[in-house]
Amino acid sequence: MTTLLVTHPAGLNHLTPLGHPERPDRLRALEEIFGEERFSALQRVEAPSVPLETIALCHPMDYVQYVKEAVPKEGIVRLDADTSMSPGSFEAAMRAVGGAVHAVDEVIGKRADNAFCAMRPPGHHAETARPMGFCIFNHAAIAARYAQDHHGLGRVAVVDFDVHHGNGTQEIFWSDSSAMYCSTHEMPLYPGTGSTSERGDHDNIVNAPLRAGDAGDKFRAAFESRILPRLSAFGAELIVISAGFDAHKRDPLANLQLVEDDFSWATKKIMEIADKTAQGRVVSVLEGGYDLQGLALSAAAHVTALMRG
Repeated sequence: MTTLLVTHPAGLNHLTPLGHPERPDRLRALEEIFGEERFSALQRVEAPSVPLETIALCHPMDYVQYVKEAVPKEGIVRLDADTSMSPGSFEAAMRAVGGAVHAVDEVIGKRADNAFCAMRPPGHHAETARPMGFCIFNHAAIAARYAQDHHGLGRVAVVDFDVHHGNGTQEIFWSDSSAMYCSTHEMPLYPGTGSTSERGDHDNIVNAPLRAGDAGDKFRAAFESRILPRLSAFGAELIVISAGFDAHKRDPLANLQLVEDDFSWATKKIMEIADKTAQGRVVSVLEGGYDLQGLALSAAAHVTALMRG
């Protein structure tokens, strides 16, 4: 198995206010752990940037231009209460998308079996024309649409195990019968969406909310009972993972009690379905995870599973 690790130092130049949980140290923690000998077999590449038209697969061009023009020459500006931009943020966001679509190219082109994109800012809260929850562009949704637009794939799916519901991905895919969105998340919690009754116009949205304090047994049961059967039946030709690690028990922003083995288990289950329906094609993009130790250990378990470890 060849697993591609996509990163870029531009991700460190997206600066957030002092004390903000979504900070450059997240990438430094991942860089350190992926520098260990056990990850020496990873195929590594720097994330390219992309044309603005690639972003426009999911976001209208006037929104893309709005974000571009909002970049400050110095300091930090806020796009909403949680989401900010510094002088390096636009390049970081463009390369986060670029890394995801490059991973799609490599996996569909059979130059890698699967990929993990360790980039920031995260993306799954970004709606069609609205930044939210630390997110500017929705990398996972763009990657899935790119696979359809550039490689002719039919059905695509995003599976999201971030502790916060990916309202943006759900909103982008809501009326798209060729795309499925599946999510486990804590509820009630930001952003307030993700109930089981939210099913999309084509029954293509699958939400499996968990309660504060739930641990791996409830997480795995939700995956087994709600997400995996629907994902398997959908028959996606590419599965994109929104890999948030803030459901880890150490994370400060939520109250689930997952451990590293839970993320490894979920990754392997997703890969089993990808092997049946998608020729094994899996592209994973980093979302949340704000305790540095929990993030590093969980991402390591996730990537080890991708490597068939």
